[in-house]
Amino acid sequence: MPSFGYLLLLLTMVAASYTLATAVVGHHRGSRRLVLSAEFGTFAVFGLLTCASMVLIYLFVTDDYSVKYVQHYSDRSMPLFYKVTSLWGGQDGSLLFWVWVMSCWSAVAVWLNRASNRDILPYTIVAMMTVSLFFVVLMIFAANPFETYLAGAPTDGRGLNPLLQNPYMVTHPPSLYLGYIGWTIPFCFAIGALAHGKLDYSWIAAMRRWCLVAWVFLSIGLVLGGLWAYEELGWGGYWAWDPVENAAFFPWLTGTAFIHSIQVQERRQMYKLWNLLLIILTFILTLLGTAMTRSGVVQSVHAFAQSDIGYYFLVFIIFSTVTSLGLLIWRSGLLRPQNHLESILSREFAFLINNWILLASAFFVVFATLFPSIFKAITGREVNVGPSFFNFWMIPLGLMLLFLTGVGPLLSWRKSTMATIKEQFTAPAVVGAVTFAGLFALGYQQIYAALTIALCSFVTATILQEFWRGTRQRMRNSGENPLDAFLTLINRASRRYGGYIVHFGVVLMFFGFAGNSYQLEEERLLKAGETADIGRYTVRFDGLRFEDDGQKTMITADTTAFARGTDTALGELHPARWMYRKPEEQATTEVAKRMSVEDDLYLVLAGFDAESQAATLQLKVNPLVNFVWLGCAFLMLGFGVAVWPDRERSVQRVRVRRFVPATVGATTLLVGGLLAAVVAFL
Repeated sequence: MPSFGYLLLLLTMVAASYTLATAVVGHHRGSRRLVLSAEFGTFAVFGLLTCASMVLIYLFVTDDYSVKYVQHYSDRSMPLFYKVTSLWGGQDGSLLFWVWVMSCWSAVAVWLNRASNRDILPYTIVAMMTVSLFFVVLMIFAANPFETYLAGAPTDGRGLNPLLQNPYMVTHPPSLYLGYIGWTIPFCFAIGALAHGKLDYSWIAAMRRWCLVAWVFLSIGLVLGGLWAYEELGWGGYWAWDPVENAAFFPWLTGTAFIHSIQVQERRQMYKLWNLLLIILTFILTLLGTAMTRSGVVQSVHAFAQSDIGYYFLVFIIFSTVTSLGLLIWRSGLLRPQNHLESILSREFAFLINNWILLASAFFVVFATLFPSIFKAITGREVNVGPSFFNFWMIPLGLMLLFLTGVGPLLSWRKSTMATIKEQFTAPAVVGAVTFAGLFALGYQQIYAALTIALCSFVTATILQEFWRGTRQRMRNSGENPLDAFLTLINRASRRYGGYIVHFGVVLMFFGFAGNSYQLEEERLLKAGETADIGRYTVRFDGLRFEDDGQKTMITADTTAFARGTDTALGELHPARWMYRKPEEQATTEVAKRMSVEDDLYLVLAGFDAESQAATLQLKVNPLVNFVWLGCAFLMLGFGVAVWPDRERSVQRVRVRRFVPATVGATTLLVGGLLAAVVAFL
């Protein structure tokens, strides 16, 4: 079976090479049959990689430890669920999963655009197959997931890293991959448009929903990674500017800039060159992030083992950059804007400032993340760039972006008059100022936290104002009741109001970030029956429990939480330490928390004494943290609304394929609602 899997990789290389060649030849000869053959070649690559992925999963499920990758990342005591998801638990399998998702996205993109974007499709397929070939060749020659032991295969595996045996780490990597690779498809269409010379808005219009899908999956992946860190690592936070966290943040920043910037191109035919540069940069940063995770260039709790595939990635990144920028320079004459910036008091300028800040943030995070590795390579000495350095620069940049989130929608296209500015900004500005003054009057004098909450109030007021004015206008024009007017408003301008909901999700997340400034922390050694106070809680330690399920030993501290100063029990909490037998007696921290809208009571079992039945507990109170997760739910809700077809456009869409984005939107809306419910009731 391992040989069959390797054969499938070889066949994939042949099929991808054939598809690439026929797309080029078919386009130059004007042969419809060859181009059609290339389209079917894309489907064949997807089929072959699907089979290869299923073979590797089969090897995990059947405990075939003659395969090195299977032996390294599973063992007989692991639950079936984690054996299946071990497909992306290590470097080699994650590369296979990466290219499989790439082939899936490519096949769907070719199918949906085989009629509407036929002119640029051949070169788009060339770009898709080039990316796929790189990963397939990398697996064949440097990271083969089907490599076997030549003799004496082990009878059991080493086991998956216990830190990865967590539901969030099962869902977090696929979400990131879907986001990473989702950005590859618009990049390939951009290359197709540049190569063909058809550089109007049509390719962006075709890719707009793809960009939203990529962005929302990348956002979900980042949040799920934060949830994993919050619950599994036991340090009480969810973002530490870890290099691998940052690697996923790079393309999110530039991708966000691209999504905003293409609105200007659609409305005013500006920023054409800039938008192509942004999508190229986003793709390059996805490659850089993938390389950082797998090459050992940076040290991280998330990173895979060090290997030499970083050199392969470096060559491909250079090739992709030179080729893309070469095409961009070649076609720059066709990318002149049809209009120019008329005023700094305009929505176009607000989007431009937003882009500059996002791009500056991306370059700063890239440089600060790679600086320790660069410094060590040059001087041989180690240097650390910690969270405080990132926060010093990124918090002000984040607040600027939050401010622009409220400002941008209130400005007019082309030029805003002073009368318009006064009408639009007066109420939100008053709300923000009153909030800021009120926080200081109440004693909340952490300047960044107070400013963040005030800006959240300002942006929320702008969003509510936009919904209210739109609803009121419909009520006046059509005589509808408020509910019908509100729903019709969203249905007729789903992109606009879906974007506002996304912005509200961002506001909720920033509100949650502000709570970090008011975090409480205490560590206490307690014996059974003793209590510790922290914030508005009292925690009583009830004793230790020792259990074993065959895979691990579990030491659990039983505690009860009370409202401070009362006998009102709020619930039982059970922080624990799990000692896995494989690999190498590794321990994990199992956090216990009581979630509420106001804060989380967060308990960690830091140490224990079995003889005296005493435990060292780390107690934390994390204010507003659940607004971060709730904000993610609103991001998905806004995404679902934004991709839902507007009523005026939908009446002309009769083909089944045109309803696919709406189906995706409805599904995402449902998932977002379920996530919000889970967060509320956990």
